[in-house]
Amino acid sequence: MHKNTNPLLSLQENHWFKLICGASYQHLPAVRNLTMVYTLAGADCIDLAADQAVINAAKEGLKIASSLKTEAKKQGYNYHNSPYLMVSINDGEDPHFRKAEFNFAQCPSTCPRPCAKICPADAIQFTNLHKGVIDQLCYGCGRCLPVCPSNVIYTRSHISTPEIVLSWLPELSIDAVEIHTQIGHEANFKRLWSKIAPKIQDLKLLAISCPYAPNVIDYLEELSSQINPISIPLIWQTDGRPMSGDIGMGTTRLTIKYAQQALNSNLSGYIQLAGGTNHHTASKLRFLNLLPNDNRTNHNEKVSGIAYGSYGRKLLADIWVELEEISATNQLEKYPHLLWKAVKKANLLVSQLKFN
Repeated sequence: MHKNTNPLLSLQENHWFKLICGASYQHLPAVRNLTMVYTLAGADCIDLAADQAVINAAKEGLKIASSLKTEAKKQGYNYHNSPYLMVSINDGEDPHFRKAEFNFAQCPSTCPRPCAKICPADAIQFTNLHKGVIDQLCYGCGRCLPVCPSNVIYTRSHISTPEIVLSWLPELSIDAVEIHTQIGHEANFKRLWSKIAPKIQDLKLLAISCPYAPNVIDYLEELSSQINPISIPLIWQTDGRPMSGDIGMGTTRLTIKYAQQALNSNLSGYIQLAGGTNHHTASKLRFLNLLPNDNRTNHNEKVSGIAYGSYGRKLLADIWVELEEISATNQLEKYPHLLWKAVKKANLLVSQLKFN
């Protein structure tokens, strides 16, 4: 399918693929299976919530993928070296680090429940088992908030504790950390960086993610001056329209515009798209000459990669439905017909960035 490389080489050669499980997504069976499938499909990085159970679920997915290396080659896939495990942390309030909530008793029985219809994670349910938000499934997209006729839905935010996350590095084999920040968080970022900097040598990679806003490049250049020189590779994640890639093809436009601005700036590091990315993103980047068209193309002044979140997860939603119908354990590897169907679908996305 595509050449077998290591994650850092993928970054250097502009075919880095990251799967975003979600900074607030804590559904362990899904994280486990997503990690396994996208590892077999050739992903370079899996981005996770700062939660030990989530990280361990991803590690289990990596282990199972490794055990399937021989079978993957028989199926025609060049098994990729294990992707980096990246943990997301935030320097303040951030939509990626929140959950929706509401009190079911306040929900009128006559309500048509548009919140359940619009939720992309199927996290809002009204059944005998669940009435309201299933916390582990919610990843904080916020689409339920404006559609609630009674305005009873609210969000609960959290800020990850960097000291705790950094203490996990040796035990949990975390490869990378991503800092979520936004314009106006200069002081917060500085405090967070003071805690991360002494541990930077224990990481293989650092990413900084910031949503688009006017003058965002000025803000990123200020952050760059705070952290440089840095001894490990640095990714700037241009988060155009956060958590929207599953909505439609047009959502990718803002992150591409953002990436163009970043490439034309004085930022030192790799540029990687996120926020609204979908199956149109790579082709649009190549059309604009922002991704190499083959292995011989000059890799300078190009986008280094793409991260897929809601779109990458939604791509396999039908597989999870089939799995739930035949299994109570959600162990995808026990059903090879579903496993390789999932890997094929994931690989179609990953291969947009990889060359033979």
